[in-house]
Amino acid sequence: MQVMDAIYKRRAVRSFQSTPVSEELLQELLRAAVQAPSAVNRQPWAFAIIEGRELLRDYSERAKKHLLGVLQPGSEVYELRNMIADPNFNIFYDAGTLVVICARNSDPGAAEDCCLAAENFMLAAVDFGLATCPIGFARPWLNTPEAKRDLNLPDQYTVVMPLIVGYPATVELPPVGRKAPDIIARKRSELVELHSTV
Repeated sequence: MQVMDAIYKRRAVRSFQSTPVSEELLQELLRAAVQAPSAVNRQPWAFAIIEGRELLRDYSERAKKHLLGVLQPGSEVYELRNMIADPNFNIFYDAGTLVVICARNSDPGAAEDCCLAAENFMLAAVDFGLATCPIGFARPWLNTPEAKRDLNLPDQYTVVMPLIVGYPATVELPPVGRKAPDIIARKRSELVELHSTV
């Protein structure tokens, strides 16, 4: 698959088959993730892998309880509190695998570098016929001391991007509309303008 195909086919998927993702395939995706660029080549990312629908259902309940306890009125997420409180709502959408991308330190750019690794992971997943979805609802709980102890994450690590991954329940998902790029500024030197008219 060409990279442009993967970019346009990637979707945030919220319905998965029960077929587990093999260890070999997960390793392939992680190898693709760490090919991302990073500031001064520090490669600040680390990964936690959580597998099993029952375990993720339990984590969903714990994450929801925490999230409802810290929601602030007026925030965008506060508007979704009824959905979060629904006992039938699983923030991991019954996926069988969660990959948590963490920054090992708080160096400038570490979180952004982890997001670049996440994008590599998601695009590589498309190439293997897998689907992904970033789960922002999970991040507040995953960054608590309780969750870090449960996952054996060092205290100084910061959870940046939780991603569910699995085989999509629907083979072909329709494209999602995107706004045109919002170019708010552009400057050109006279030299560039001269070459563009030749």
